[in-house]
Amino acid sequence: MTGVADGARAVRDEDAFDVPAVDAWLRQHTSVPDGLPEVKQFSGGASNLTYLLSYPGHDLILRRPPAGTKAKSAHDMGREYRIQAGLKPVFRYVPEMVAYCKDETVVGSEFYVMERVVGTIPGHHALGVDLTPTQTRQLGFTLIDTLAELHAVDPEAAGLSDLGRGAGYVERQVSGWSERYRKAKTWNVPSYGRVMEWLAAHQPADVRTCVIHNDFRLDNVVLAPDDPLRVVGVLDWELATLGDPLMDLGSALAYWVQADDDWAFRRFRLQPSDAPGMLTRDEIVEYYVKRSGLEAENWAFYEVFGLFRLAVIAQQIYYRYHHKQTRNPRFKNFWLPVNLLERRCRKIIRQA
Repeated sequence: MTGVADGARAVRDEDAFDVPAVDAWLRQHTSVPDGLPEVKQFSGGASNLTYLLSYPGHDLILRRPPAGTKAKSAHDMGREYRIQAGLKPVFRYVPEMVAYCKDETVVGSEFYVMERVVGTIPGHHALGVDLTPTQTRQLGFTLIDTLAELHAVDPEAAGLSDLGRGAGYVERQVSGWSERYRKAKTWNVPSYGRVMEWLAAHQPADVRTCVIHNDFRLDNVVLAPDDPLRVVGVLDWELATLGDPLMDLGSALAYWVQADDDWAFRRFRLQPSDAPGMLTRDEIVEYYVKRSGLEAENWAFYEVFGLFRLAVIAQQIYYRYHHKQTRNPRFKNFWLPVNLLERRCRKIIRQA
């Protein structure tokens, strides 16, 4: 991603673009050293593509949709750029935006360029830095402080008061993700009928409307190179909107596999949230509500929603593989976590 060159690789042929054209466009919008940049591509992620443009002494990051993308609403580069440009003055962890290009002739799609945030981005299986369990625990608190700080941003001060659709966010999310699942269902996954019925029947009113990230994970933060307990960047803002902060926390914790989870759940871990000393989900919720001043008496709803949302995301990806719309072997067994997440949802519902 956009923090370090580690993990960057040569650009895949299907993801390549005209480097001289980008360089010429960049020179019209910012100052860069002479010569063409060395271009590498960051791995990871299943949506927008991220590239490192390395000029002598000056690194930039380019973001664009996958080649051949038709649905601009799912890869709105202008929106992603605008969100970060608005947040930067009031939320210190956003990268500095350089310029947005809506001329699709340059690389075949819209794109934007931003400054590189220097630091360490935790990987799927390791934090990427050597921390003691005590330090890891402190990092966990820092992560939640960062999310709470985002939720405290005044949308109007960021020029983002028109980003969402106002009150009714919880209801829209429950109905919207339920409809997405019904459309993406295949024969080898459960109906999720009981889960969707329970969510619809137990949904609370919005606790507040604020800027939410909607994909807040360990591998979307950048840790300072001189202090790995300090966050210096938050990345991947394509899903950000105005919504309910507890829904954002519930979605974030759906990815939070902890050390004492059963082996099946830990098998699908996507971030090193089970590192020795790391906070548990219960500890995170307890700390967040104290930090934010909100109450989470109905936390089971937010937890189930987050897991259900994650299941829908996995199923939508698997649906594409199932119907041969993609041949990426990574997606072959995505139906398995969809089944696993349904059982976890039902367990929480029984205990609620």
